[in-house]
Amino acid sequence: MSLHSPETGTDAAPRRGRGRPRKTADERDDGNRRQDLLRAAARLFRSQGFAATSTRDIAAAAGMRSGSPFYHFDNKEALLAVVMQEGMESATARQAAAMERSTTGLRRGQTLSAREALRVLVRNHFDVLLGPDSDFIPVMLYEWRSLSEAQRIEVKRLKDGYEAVWVPVLQALHASGELQGDPALSRLMIFGALNWSVQWFDARRKATLDDLTEAALQLFLKEAK
Repeated sequence: MSLHSPETGTDAAPRRGRGRPRKTADERDDGNRRQDLLRAAARLFRSQGFAATSTRDIAAAAGMRSGSPFYHFDNKEALLAVVMQEGMESATARQAAAMERSTTGLRRGQTLSAREALRVLVRNHFDVLLGPDSDFIPVMLYEWRSLSEAQRIEVKRLKDGYEAVWVPVLQALHASGELQGDPALSRLMIFGALNWSVQWFDARRKATLDDLTEAALQLFLKEAK
């Protein structure tokens, strides 16, 4: 087939296909590379601190060229904010899934007791804190001041949404006498105690996350009247 154009008498350029041009292999892998970058950043921010970590360090840990992080994020501060934001979004989704699984098998009209609901929430939170891809919580705890005011507002909004699920559970436990403290203050104390486990928990010891969950419930709650 000839590419000669009878109208112009010159060789016509090949026609381009409609729509957006095809992505390169690297571009098709953008989502995975972005996640690799976030995981590497979270790990380094946790282990050596935000200030001491350079974008070159993060790129190297993610197996990228030194300038590659700026293809995904404007600067290191933006990367820090996304580590926290996406970490909280993932934690919220995991919490919702855990609560949904806990109701599987219940008879119609039957509901999960407040004590069992707290057990599910605490167990899932330990998984968020100590399971895979759990570096973002320590980063949130220690690098909060490195965020801008707008970034702090967004992360706090996500954190408040995550913790809001706990509020009616703790209120029900307080009403039954199983939780003696004020529910609002108890929530702060419980999260403080659970979050501190990132400092001392050692997976090589015999205690499991289930063991930690039972210990936490025994600490926070008393038997119902």
